[in-house]
Amino acid sequence: MVDKFGEIEATTRRRYLKHGGTLIGSVALAGCSDLLDEEGEKATESTGGAYEACLFPVGCREFERVPESVTTYNMGWADMVISLGHGEKLRTNRIDAPELFYEPFGLDLDPDWPALWQSSGYSKEVFYELDPDAFLLDPNMVEAWDDNWDESDTEEIESNVAPFFGCHNRRTESDWQHDMGYPENAPSMLETLEILGTVFDERERADAWLTLHEAVQSEVQPRVPPTEDRPSVALINSGSEPQKGTFYVLDLDDPGYEKKSYRDLGAVNAFEGVETGQHGETDYETMLSVDPDIICVHWGITTGSTTFDGDGAFDSEAFREQFIAPMENDPTGCRLTAVQNGRVYPGAEGEQGPLVNLLNTEVTARSLYPGEFGALDLDAPLEVPEEEQLFDRQRIADIINGDS
Repeated sequence: MVDKFGEIEATTRRRYLKHGGTLIGSVALAGCSDLLDEEGEKATESTGGAYEACLFPVGCREFERVPESVTTYNMGWADMVISLGHGEKLRTNRIDAPELFYEPFGLDLDPDWPALWQSSGYSKEVFYELDPDAFLLDPNMVEAWDDNWDESDTEEIESNVAPFFGCHNRRTESDWQHDMGYPENAPSMLETLEILGTVFDERERADAWLTLHEAVQSEVQPRVPPTEDRPSVALINSGSEPQKGTFYVLDLDDPGYEKKSYRDLGAVNAFEGVETGQHGETDYETMLSVDPDIICVHWGITTGSTTFDGDGAFDSEAFREQFIAPMENDPTGCRLTAVQNGRVYPGAEGEQGPLVNLLNTEVTARSLYPGEFGALDLDAPLEVPEEEQLFDRQRIADIINGDS
């Protein structure tokens, strides 16, 4: 074949993944987790040869051996790969805020890869250039987001480069996702981690993460105040512009891993049942009529060139300038309870695997319930006194390093 860079190839693509019997976009396999336990783990442990992993919506795929390189677009999936100790295999530029989340654990990641998304769509040339052993990417998402990409493009990449093995499960409320059964069938973040544990032959690491997650939740949830004593929370998108009086309100209960830390901590949605405009757009007057106890800027801890510096470190002064000061200086905004009480916070990172989720959980707990979990330090939101930490940092390093 002639590749996209004009060179003649006469080789057969090595296939670490083989197509199973389920078609992309089909309904998920019932009992997929049981299938993985009985089939995927058995194959890797008993035979040492080919093994199978199953994932909605792409179905079951057979791996001839553990992939040596993978590409993803979703940073939550990148975090899962990193958490399983395979961060060096990532061929993606989408490794979010490495200094903030990963450098404290001694993780040196390489984001110096060409971006899949170029200008207004996915670049097929970049798919060829990256040349991984698997795309941890949902082909339905690619086709839904890029009007110039269709099933024939997906088939071309799978035939000439590598198979797709991904699910867009960060959020599942789009029309195309409803049509394809995502709300009912898409795996959770933890279920996805188990599946990737099979893909990378890292079930022990995956199980260690599941155990740690359960331990943290077992400690945290009994400490959450009763519903009637919880503060009301307005979660606004980081694309909101307080200086223009424009806010985009988000639903705390949306399915998918994006809002997981808020759901786990029982956050009370201040805008429950309140009418907003398209994409949740609202203004200062509506914000004041709701008057939330807390305002969290979703993705605020990492998103936007003005909220973190070039190395990914959170910039509290930039956050104050972009979000807090405009509210304080607005004649209506300054009357908001959250503003008057200094409770406008950078919200959690939406893209999260197990590592980022633990840090998100700690940040969110300190934002919502400081009397129980300790107050958030806006100048260093991820720095927590050791006696108030919800998990052992060394335990994370041990799991990633294989000392689980």
